[in-house]
Amino acid sequence: MARKFIVIMAIMTSIVIAGAIVWRLAGDRLMRVAFVPTADFAQSERGPVPNYALRESWVARPDIPGNPTLWVPEGFLAAPRPAAATFFVSPTAYLGRSRWNAPLDDPETNDRLNSFTKMQASVFNGVSDVWVPRYRQATFGSFLQPSADADRALALAYSDVERAFDAFLAAQPADRPIILAGHSQGARHILHLLKARGPALEGRLVAAYAVGWMVALPEDLAVVKLEACTNADQYGCLASWQSYAGEGDLEDAMKGFAAVRDLSGNLLGPRAMLCTNPLSGGAGDALADRNAGTLIEEALQPRRTGASCNPRGLLLIAPTPKDIGPYVLPNGNFHVYDYSLFWANIRSDVEARLSAFGAARFGPGPKAGPAPDAAS
Repeated sequence: MARKFIVIMAIMTSIVIAGAIVWRLAGDRLMRVAFVPTADFAQSERGPVPNYALRESWVARPDIPGNPTLWVPEGFLAAPRPAAATFFVSPTAYLGRSRWNAPLDDPETNDRLNSFTKMQASVFNGVSDVWVPRYRQATFGSFLQPSADADRALALAYSDVERAFDAFLAAQPADRPIILAGHSQGARHILHLLKARGPALEGRLVAAYAVGWMVALPEDLAVVKLEACTNADQYGCLASWQSYAGEGDLEDAMKGFAAVRDLSGNLLGPRAMLCTNPLSGGAGDALADRNAGTLIEEALQPRRTGASCNPRGLLLIAPTPKDIGPYVLPNGNFHVYDYSLFWANIRSDVEARLSAFGAARFGPGPKAGPAPDAAS
């Protein structure tokens, strides 16, 4: 499974790198030819609306035996009696250009979804059931050039996510703590979900992890009505980071982010982004000795890299891991590894925020909770 994940990431990263080269050499015309769907959105096949009452509309939920969120590396255990529930939205797994939105039954896309879920969403299984919907996600090409069709594709994808969230929430006991999380396109949808459905989570949100997508400061925090996560014992807050090598081309990277729109539709421009250091639980710096485990294939390796937030909101890693995998993107962009770089610390971060949430709700003292990891 780990080798399959690496092969998948190799293919996706090769596409991204090739796209970057094509863009530099030939501009937007060749980029459109290579990646953006050929049909207008109105003419593009969209597939049936997912029915989230059916198990097959989910990559993972508690009644799907052996689903990929139950995986753990050696030395860890999934909680046998989870105290919370996590709604996780996957990153882009659909690479096609024949349509703007992924079909739910595409074998290659679903294979990628299983791999992404295993290596990312599994971090939450120490304290929670994890629900991961299949959705008609916008194709990879939707992010390469702003257009009305790309916006419509993302809106369609989000409409599925919102319906899946409503089904997820309806299945939870009224007082169960909730965690929201996602990566890349999935993180974008999580932010829009907080904007639209935030009131439904009042008093229940442990934390939201919008990883690998821009959170504009301070405006996006005001829109979702959440505070930034600034320390490890805080709950009901928003965490976000985007991982880059400290020696990468950060100026070029920020040019790309400047053209991304915030939750109100405005370009980021010169504003800073939210940066949460998963090694410290806030914006504080942390050396490599604070890193409890980087996930390399299916094994955790401690103390591989430290991290710090720069003034513009990039999470800079140092030393730069040279053997985490060959799929680092241009400009020293470790986007593919946003979760893997800090797998063990994110798991501990989730546990600490749930503990703080429980203490605030029930008061200090012994209370029911998840089984401890075997490695702790």
